[in-house]
Amino acid sequence: MLQDEIKREIQQAYSRFLESKQLKPRYGQKLMIAEIARTLGNIELDGEGGRESDNHVCVIEAGTGTGKTVSYFLAALPIAKLLDKKLVVATATVALQEQVVYKDLPEILRHSQLEFQYRLAKGRGRYLCLAKLDRLLSAEDEIQFIPLYEEESQMSDSEGKLYQQMMQELSTGTWDGDRDNWQEEIEPSTWQRVTTDHRQCSGRKCSFVRNCSFFRARDELDDADCIVANHDLVLADLALGGGAILPPPEDTIYIFDEGHHLPDKAINHFAAHTRYRSTIRWLGQSEGQWPGLVSPLAEATYFCNLADPLESTLRSVRHIMEGNLHLLQALTADIDREQFSPRLRFPQGVVPRELEAVACDLVEGFAELVQILQKLNKEMDALLEDDHPLVPKVDLENLYPLLGTWLSRAEANHELWESYADTEPNEKFPYARWITLLEFNEIVDFEIVSSPILASRALEQSLWSRCFGAVVTSATLTALNSFDRFKYRAGTYDSANYAVVPSPFDYANRAQLVVPEKALEANDPAHTENVAEMLVDIVDKNAGTLVLFSSRKQMLDTNDLIPRELRKLVLMQGIESKQALVRKHKKRIDEGEGSVLFGLASFAEGVDLPGNYCTHVIIAKIPFAVPDDPIEASLAEWVEAKGGNAFMQITVPDAAIKLVQACGRLLRTESDTGKVSILDRRLLTKRYGKALLNSLPPFGGGLR
Repeated sequence: MLQDEIKREIQQAYSRFLESKQLKPRYGQKLMIAEIARTLGNIELDGEGGRESDNHVCVIEAGTGTGKTVSYFLAALPIAKLLDKKLVVATATVALQEQVVYKDLPEILRHSQLEFQYRLAKGRGRYLCLAKLDRLLSAEDEIQFIPLYEEESQMSDSEGKLYQQMMQELSTGTWDGDRDNWQEEIEPSTWQRVTTDHRQCSGRKCSFVRNCSFFRARDELDDADCIVANHDLVLADLALGGGAILPPPEDTIYIFDEGHHLPDKAINHFAAHTRYRSTIRWLGQSEGQWPGLVSPLAEATYFCNLADPLESTLRSVRHIMEGNLHLLQALTADIDREQFSPRLRFPQGVVPRELEAVACDLVEGFAELVQILQKLNKEMDALLEDDHPLVPKVDLENLYPLLGTWLSRAEANHELWESYADTEPNEKFPYARWITLLEFNEIVDFEIVSSPILASRALEQSLWSRCFGAVVTSATLTALNSFDRFKYRAGTYDSANYAVVPSPFDYANRAQLVVPEKALEANDPAHTENVAEMLVDIVDKNAGTLVLFSSRKQMLDTNDLIPRELRKLVLMQGIESKQALVRKHKKRIDEGEGSVLFGLASFAEGVDLPGNYCTHVIIAKIPFAVPDDPIEASLAEWVEAKGGNAFMQITVPDAAIKLVQACGRLLRTESDTGKVSILDRRLLTKRYGKALLNSLPPFGGGLR
């Protein structure tokens, strides 16, 4: 049971916070604090302080303006400290992560008078690897990075100058090695050369460990009561078994903010993929370079004995892949190359028998390759640990990251082909499988993918069953006023605490929802022309407007159709970055001009345009999912095979979530006013329209 002392501490912290900031209590915020505190405070403990009950997860939808961040910190921090558990707060993006660390937490610390230490956590990939940078800048370095993909290029002169500048600023202390703290945006391919992952990193055995940016940041986490991470880092840590970067799940209370992203993020982490031609190329290059790479280690006789079969194994696997390239070419011969993303999806995830047979051969080949590389990596660890007297440490450190990269690639291929070796449908845990064609320099590669359709099983096994406690929160967790969609996608238990707390916004009196009389149904061939005509009538040319489209084609076509006078006001997604467009839009409004943002899905979520920056949100049509997404198509197929109605069980609930998110761009503060216009008459004429309307906030306008 929640102890009275902790109840008082939470209540007093909330009162102090409100008083210090001269705020009034919000009903929804008080409810949210109570729900979280009750869930975490009622976890049953065994004799050693571990969890022994299954009532440890709280899933809570909190409307816009509730003050979610304050709620979950004030409720969870005192309980975590009492139970000697770490609090890990995971946001959807690095940007939101930094907002929590640099804005929200300092305010909570200052105004609540709670005492706690907090730290920002990022993965290795956000930090520079000093060992890699040193090798890149060393004239003696003979080990070159072997590109995995054709489009990976050699280092340019400008990159060389950038790396020199990085080394200089590290040595003078003007940069800490954090990618996000570099003064300019760094291209992903440029950064990739100077960062690392867990397979390439030799850890505490590295010669540069004392000055390692990642380990410095990692060591700071030990003293923190609260660690602010992001979804990807938590999922990556769990995939490594938990406790690799973050505290072990059993000693952790997780809070997932923007938690509606968690299932999709998890699917990405648990999917397997490879590129066929690129893998053949990597195997061939590795095979050819291996004798030269291993020669400096000739005195490490046991290592060399382990390495003897590597070259022949690389060759053997390459021959299997080369010998079956024609099969992939035949399977994909009829794909329409003009598609935006040309692909072949296998119905129910079942691949042809001949591809299964190839997969079986490759499973065996890559298993042998993985085994050899694991032994070599283990022996390399031992050599670094023991400081071998006859092999210079620099030679070991030069080869270590390359072997780690090879092992990661071999493991990824083994996982992918294992999934393709037996594709008998699993009614309970279905998989999607597909091949996407990728063209680079007139060479077509085959990206082969296997992905769970739902993240529920993986999340249950690696997260919910292991963590001490968890809170999932977002403004959009229910679909059609039910948590069912989130439950089956995320795998949360029926015994979890599910709650909805209201937004403080006065939707009925401060905002209207309308479907214009002239609006056509979006499946009408004339709908785009209809949208262009209505924009002329309903856009206030002196105000801030956000127009949201479900397809890039309709957005571009609409822009071409509207009159030049209106087009001059349009800032369209794709021309510049989202951040640059929003800055321009705000500048226009600040200067008393009108501005119209044209955007797609990414503008329907996460764009904050309070006050006059947006007084009208226009939604071109109900945001039904694109039907060619392979995971969504496979999910629909699975539901239909079980006798369900995929449109009503998947498509409509998914659209409801997106519609709520899009409408949520209008009111961002309690004083905001405005209007939402949906230019799709299906909202009024179709049976599902009423369900969609009922899932929206209680806008004025009388459409319900």
